[in-house]
Amino acid sequence: MKDANAILSTAKETILLESNAIANLANLLNSSFTDAVNFIFNSKGRVIVTGIGKSANIATKIVATLNSTGTPAIFMHAADAIHGDLGNVQKDDVVICLSKSGNTPEIKVLVPLIKRGGNVLIGMTGNTESFLAQQSNHVLNTYVEKEACPNNLAPTTSTTAQLVIGDALAVCLLDLRGFSSSDFAKYHPGGALGKRLYLRVNDLSSQNLKPQVDVSYVLLDQPFRPVEGQSGLDLEDNFKVGVDFSFPIFLRKERAKLKKTQFKIIDNELAISFNERKILNGINSKYNVVLTTGRLIQQQQGMVDNFEIIVRAERLNLSQGESDLFKLNAQLDKLIESKTKLFKLKSTYQKDIAELYWIAGIRNLGN
Repeated sequence: MKDANAILSTAKETILLESNAIANLANLLNSSFTDAVNFIFNSKGRVIVTGIGKSANIATKIVATLNSTGTPAIFMHAADAIHGDLGNVQKDDVVICLSKSGNTPEIKVLVPLIKRGGNVLIGMTGNTESFLAQQSNHVLNTYVEKEACPNNLAPTTSTTAQLVIGDALAVCLLDLRGFSSSDFAKYHPGGALGKRLYLRVNDLSSQNLKPQVDVSYVLLDQPFRPVEGQSGLDLEDNFKVGVDFSFPIFLRKERAKLKKTQFKIIDNELAISFNERKILNGINSKYNVVLTTGRLIQQQQGMVDNFEIIVRAERLNLSQGESDLFKLNAQLDKLIESKTKLFKLKSTYQKDIAELYWIAGIRNLGN
């Protein structure tokens, strides 16, 4: 087990590595970036942001930033796009596609479909020689030398680079639109930030009761009645005399508490919406894994079928004296190896399916 110094050293190394990679992005900006910004600004349609895996997660954040800063945007998962969600893309929409390698199989399938629809494609990739870069109208270069992951595998530095370029894109568009804090408040009325920008005193004071005067109470409103057991005359049931003033100070405080509670309800609704999106992203991610494993099973099944044909042919040749046991055993070994791999893939597939149901909250796998 590592000590505290070793852990802190790894954390600092990660932060420094990523910060250096982000700083280098400024050197990669070129006319393609400005062309992309200007095209989105002048576009009559929306911005469709798509990706797969971790790039899809970054795409959802870019969409959120664009929406809150005045640029209408929609997230579209690359795997779901080729299964019906491509219908989200309308005539004048601009599509931003995120992929570190630019050569992901799903991206290679999706890109020609987008191009066929006549939509402008902006590729955000770390490989300017990739399929995505070559097919894009504009390329946003997110190249990083290495990931922060010690194995240089887990998307870390590369996804941070995507996030930063997405922020740069949104801020440039914000600046071109002359987007002010009051504009931001219109799209972000909830939470402490929205309250600070949007809430005004008259939003509360106009709803509170104002001081009231009641002159309906008149002296000697009731007749004289002698009080039994006492000498003389006294007034009975005359409790209000003259003018009555009412200052609903405490009621105003309660109304302010009510407004505060209403803001908390809005915050909770936004938190629920965020969690729903988080769950949906988890479902999409696991669904993509299931699809990939399913394709691998089909490929492996094909290999098993081919080896079975080869084994049958070797047995026939052996019976006719045209082969020997050594060749037959070699082919049988390959067949067994292929079947073993197929069984493992099927086991993984069933596990992924179970996890997908679990993430989606479906307990009865038979549904």
